[in-house]
Amino acid sequence: MTSLPTAEELRRRARDAAEQCGVDLDRISGDRPVVSPVNGAPLISVRLHSRSDAEAAVDRAGAAFRVWRTVPAPVRGALVRRFGELLRDHKEDLGTLVGLEVGKVTSEALGEVQEMIDICEFAVGLSRQLYGRTISSERPGHRLAETWHPLGVVGVISAFNFPVAVWSWNTAIALVCGDPVVWKPSERAPLSALASAALLDRAIAETGAPPALSQVLIGGADLGETLVDARGVALLSATGSTRMGRAVGPRVADRFGRSLLELGGNNAAVVTPSADLDLATRGIVFAAAGTAGQRCTTLRRVIAHESVIDEVAERVAAAYRSLPIGSPLDSGTLVGPLISDAAYKSMQDALLAARQQGGRVVAGGARRLAEQAPDAFYVEPALVRMREQTDIVRQETFAPILYLLPYRDLGEAIRLNNDVPQGLSSSIFTRDQAEAERFLAADGSDCGIVNVNIGTSGAEIGGAFGGEKETGGGRESGSDAWRAYMRRATNTINYSGELPLAQGVEFDI
Repeated sequence: MTSLPTAEELRRRARDAAEQCGVDLDRISGDRPVVSPVNGAPLISVRLHSRSDAEAAVDRAGAAFRVWRTVPAPVRGALVRRFGELLRDHKEDLGTLVGLEVGKVTSEALGEVQEMIDICEFAVGLSRQLYGRTISSERPGHRLAETWHPLGVVGVISAFNFPVAVWSWNTAIALVCGDPVVWKPSERAPLSALASAALLDRAIAETGAPPALSQVLIGGADLGETLVDARGVALLSATGSTRMGRAVGPRVADRFGRSLLELGGNNAAVVTPSADLDLATRGIVFAAAGTAGQRCTTLRRVIAHESVIDEVAERVAAAYRSLPIGSPLDSGTLVGPLISDAAYKSMQDALLAARQQGGRVVAGGARRLAEQAPDAFYVEPALVRMREQTDIVRQETFAPILYLLPYRDLGEAIRLNNDVPQGLSSSIFTRDQAEAERFLAADGSDCGIVNVNIGTSGAEIGGAFGGEKETGGGRESGSDAWRAYMRRATNTINYSGELPLAQGVEFDI
């Protein structure tokens, strides 16, 4: 493992990148330290917001909504276009902050900012395509239509592993749909959030949009709870654990608000006898070890046919042994640190449970620790062979553990894929079209994302992102996900001069 940068070097990089994005470091200064997982040392200390700050932000957003909802959607799109341009200009700066705050390697950090740029492009096009329907009426001289209108204030609660992209998925679409956004980012990534918000604030000022369209709340769970319970928040979009979703969903529903939940994943790849094993190995290793296993779409299970499982194990183990692990700021690094000691402990507990349930660790799992940074947690991605799908395999462990399971026929593989509480992402590696089509069919994978000859992670923004079962059912980014941010009205227009009633009802007066 390469040596880590000094704490002062990281602080300097963070300050420079934040200032380049327009963050006023004096104004945000406070007594809450922001710790970098790169070396376990503080980057900066920030000021936290209070519950009353959150309530005031929702009120300001409500006032902005009453103005913004009347602005034509293509004009709203101009704001998002300008935001996307500023993201391009500051891609390196924002990527630096993402790497420093959550430990993503450089290519993945820059890739996250590219996702932000991509969703802006998608949303700008969408601003001219918020289509309704014209529907045939059973009554002569009548026309039915569906129209879509801005919904209201959108609250966004995001997680550390995608500290800016998930917010942008929601925000770019919400803004063109006519909705302001109040954002509670991860406590671990406030600088990335404040830098993103500063760029959007600049776009808002340059285009003359209402300033309260975008607001950021820095703090803990109490601020998230305020957004969950605020009647002024029409849609609450929350990304996090299934446990969090179980608490959030009922509370939002209790006040008849809408929720969009992106929760846990326990994603599997099926490797069939016909699979291209070179292709499968590359797809498996990236999906399992990328972001140090800290993606909701991380590959956590490989279900391999018994005729190829030994070769799959050998290939993945060999790849794991060659993975460059170290500072995410080094250009050659592919696996950076875990976010915290709690994540490291969770990984070790899961490996112990897997051994107790009949598993055998065949690669990785050890901690690689730089002597100069005892509070940083670098680990070797672990490959664990299991005889069956036990309780620990059915749980999501947010760390780079990959369980390898055997199957005899495709029906068994599909049952194993589906036999977990989560339903986010899945894939199959095969050169047999019939196998691929069966996996994609209604009685195939039960996940929201189902891939063929590609891993479970790396989704594009053109398709709606999200999953089923304990993953929460929400959909963000592409396709028709925009409908979650709008309200639908069904219109009946009578131009006949008569008043016939539907279904032949007669009511003469």
